Amino acid sequence: REVLRVDEPQANHNGGKLSFRPGELYLYVSLGDGGAANDVGDGHNLAIGNGQDLTTVLGKILRIDPLDPGLTTGSADPVSANGSYRVPATNPFINSGSAVHEICAYGLRNPFRFSFDTPSGRLIAGDVGQDNVEEVDFVEAGKNYGWNQKEGSFLFDPNDGSIMPDPSPDPTLINPVLEYSHD
Repeated sequence: REVLRVDEPQANHNGGKLSFRPGELYLYVSLGDGGAANDVGDGHNLAIGNGQDLTTVLGKILRIDPLDPGLTTGSADPVSANGSYRVPATNPFINSGSAVHEICAYGLRNPFRFSFDTPSGRLIAGDVGQDNVEEVDFVEAGKNYGWNQKEGSFLFDPNDGSIMPDPSPDPTLINPVLEYSHD
């Protein structure tokens, strides 16, 4: 049974992971920003990039109940737009009129792997950087991890892919807990 289909505009950043948080029945799905470079190009929101665009699933971690809604008729979780699964009523954008309701966290470039810390249950994601910085994030619901405004804790320029120190960090953009350069 097909649950969700995502069109990827480019040939890269199409990896990701599917996993259940221990003790929870919801499926977490990580998706890259759609490929190309700098989160720009065909299939990208040219004004803000897919990572920042809450109307696309690209550059996000999603959270869904993958069971057939016919098997969960007593659930308080609403049925998805495609009718194939349910969207948790506790998702951070569930009441948004414009954001994709399945989004758990956003502002990611290529969160190709993640896992859940056993003692704490925290979601920990490895997010592949563009040209300069790789990062590891503690992912929390509703948080913005900055791509394509930031690469790691550095300001990122999507026009040329350069980075520079951030002299006045935006508190709404979450810095990684660990980052390392390509050097």
